[in-house]
Amino acid sequence: MIGQDIAFAPLIPWHALMPLALLAVLIAGYGLYRRARGGWWRLGGLLVLILALSNPSLVTEKREPIKDVAVVVIDQSPSQKIGDRTARTEKAAAAIQEKLSRFADLEVRVVRAGGGTAGDAEVEETRLMEAMTRAVSDVPRGRLAGAILITDGQVHDVASTLPSLADFGPVHALLTGEKDEGDRRLTIVQAPSFGIVGKDITFTIRIDDLPAAAAGEVASVTLRQDGQDPIGMAVPVGQEVPITLPLNHGGLNIVELTAEAGRRELTLANNRAAVVVNGVRDRLRVLLVSGEPHAGERTWRNLLKADPAVDLVHFTILRPPEKNDGTPIRELSLIAFPIRELFEMKLSEFDLIIFDRYKKRGVINNMYLANIAEYVERGGAFLEASGPTFATPMSLYRSPIGTILPAEPTGRVLEEPFKPTVTEVGKRHPVTAGLTDAVDGVGPWGRWMRQIDVTADKGATVMSGAEGRPLLILNRVGQGRVAQLASDHFWLWSRGYEGGGPQAELLRRLAHWLMKEPELEENDLRTAVDGSRITITRRSLEPDTRPVTVTSPADQATQVEMRDSGTGQSVGTLIASEPGIWRVSDGEKSAVAVVGAVNPPELADVRSTPDPLQPALKATGGGHYWLEGDGSSVPVIRRVRPDRDAAGSGWLGLRGNGDHVVTGVTQTPLLPALPVLLLAMGMLVLAWRREGRG
Repeated sequence: MIGQDIAFAPLIPWHALMPLALLAVLIAGYGLYRRARGGWWRLGGLLVLILALSNPSLVTEKREPIKDVAVVVIDQSPSQKIGDRTARTEKAAAAIQEKLSRFADLEVRVVRAGGGTAGDAEVEETRLMEAMTRAVSDVPRGRLAGAILITDGQVHDVASTLPSLADFGPVHALLTGEKDEGDRRLTIVQAPSFGIVGKDITFTIRIDDLPAAAAGEVASVTLRQDGQDPIGMAVPVGQEVPITLPLNHGGLNIVELTAEAGRRELTLANNRAAVVVNGVRDRLRVLLVSGEPHAGERTWRNLLKADPAVDLVHFTILRPPEKNDGTPIRELSLIAFPIRELFEMKLSEFDLIIFDRYKKRGVINNMYLANIAEYVERGGAFLEASGPTFATPMSLYRSPIGTILPAEPTGRVLEEPFKPTVTEVGKRHPVTAGLTDAVDGVGPWGRWMRQIDVTADKGATVMSGAEGRPLLILNRVGQGRVAQLASDHFWLWSRGYEGGGPQAELLRRLAHWLMKEPELEENDLRTAVDGSRITITRRSLEPDTRPVTVTSPADQATQVEMRDSGTGQSVGTLIASEPGIWRVSDGEKSAVAVVGAVNPPELADVRSTPDPLQPALKATGGGHYWLEGDGSSVPVIRRVRPDRDAAGSGWLGLRGNGDHVVTGVTQTPLLPALPVLLLAMGMLVLAWRREGRG
């Protein structure tokens, strides 16, 4: 490529040459004005001298053209997987690249965006514009020819990147979907992030049939809370509908909602939504009844009072009523024991009831003890810490409470030192798992000195003591739970005897298990999400490596193998391929995992439309085009000048900048010195002779 131009390199500086040239022209002009003979020859000679002094030359440049850069952005976001969009996209991409390869002055860069793993921001939102500008960040704006986006039009970063599109070149969009598509979507309009356990939560949903719903349309919605049995309900389309549900437990509560397919449906992925509410307990109400004063009585009180979330009601029976010395019963305590209020009227208000070394003494009659047993059957929590009298006929086991206790006394009291030991079952039970890493289950803690011998014919014995006899037994009774501790020397750990022990952690876990906290369930199926990785954990008291079935938001089922860890858990992992709600089931229990945003913008509207891209297309002079058939028929591509239109019917234009680099320069003088001097002198001589003849 050759480029030519005329350059001047004056023999004397321009600031000296210009006044001389002006003076010569004035003198010659004055002569012409006076009609002097030879005036034109004199003017010609002076002009030739001035031109010679300006030293003009022909500059010839050898130019190497620089290719313009065009970027093709291929949308691989989840909404592109609907229908034939993916196949149409690949056909169009191949056709576009083939057409662009015909332009020798064009460098083409192909970028694929939105195809990250589930949980990534670029999957939750389609960010094509960022990918486009990032692909040419190293290219000067003077070399940009423009961009072609192959997408369904659902792009979420147009507004944020619009200021950076100045001088970018025309941006065009090839739309992979069909015109006038319709879809139904379920949206969470408002939902709380946390709630109080035992109270109701209210959230608002909305179902829309896009682009418009028929008047009076009603959709069926299925609601499932924490994987429980589904609940059906009818929801009017196009209206915000509040839904109220009880918050049953602490930790994450997941409410999954599914709307039936609409009349026009692109995908069911946005017919599902989830509400994730963190359940917190307002206050934990505990009733502690100590049957008699003893060295460990205050241990229970101190441990419970140390938790600011615990409201403790504590009564100690100081003197039995059978000890008759004439003192009125109303004067046996500073505050009369409100037996009827506690065990009949307000019993259901307590989250946990603890009986510490209590024995049948007539203070709490059998009717009220039967109320406690019924309270547990209905879902309450009860902890019994046994003392020596548990082995006597005065044992609490010989009362209506005995129907819910998992262990029966043998009548023996073992008065010998022993270290509490975590049993094989206890190593798998969440209440005691991990309390010690020792193979034999004995941790680096102090000894206890007394244990009541019991026979555990129900529940799970998670700790044993003297002679390997049951020490801590856990059992489910009806809808409630019971724990039985066959020793009254728990307090030795609190006093730090022989180094103490994990009494605070054990009591915390025990209380949470009794109150059905999900993280302490011994037979449970749970999920945890880290980015795109779903970790599935099954808790069981027996090794269980059965595979689980994981169902994706697109209703594709996958079997995941489980590996037993030896600590009461079997674990499996899966890399999620798309955001949304993943359902996990082992045939008996089920759980859900929410990957990425709970309700990602990517699924808010999956219809193919140019509307989100219009601001960028308008700002850069580009246009949008619908792909038809298999996508191989794409618009004609032209190179256009920067000041010309870049979009038209059936064609799109990419800017031709004509940029280049100079690889060599040749200068050729246009006025050789000797010929020019002779020409000037000849013209001046002719002017002199002309004047002489006059």
